[in-house]
Amino acid sequence: MMGMRFTPKGYGGHRRDTEQVKRDGWNEEGLFAVMLDDHRLTWPEREPRRQLGERLYGKREREMRHG
Repeated sequence: MMGMRFTPKGYGGHRRDTEQVKRDGWNEEGLFAVMLDDHRLTWPEREPRRQLGERLYGKREREMRHG
């Protein structure tokens, strides 16, 4: 007799780190996720992404409270 599963197939086990989730999203779905404070980005790389985020989703709550 097989043991009962308490989680659906594909759940549990090894968890991917955040960077792997981002890589997989890019490779599999064409999704692009970046943190604006990523140290690998320069200001000229970061600023247009911030502006695009604001255009698509509005100002971030944190920025609205502080400025």
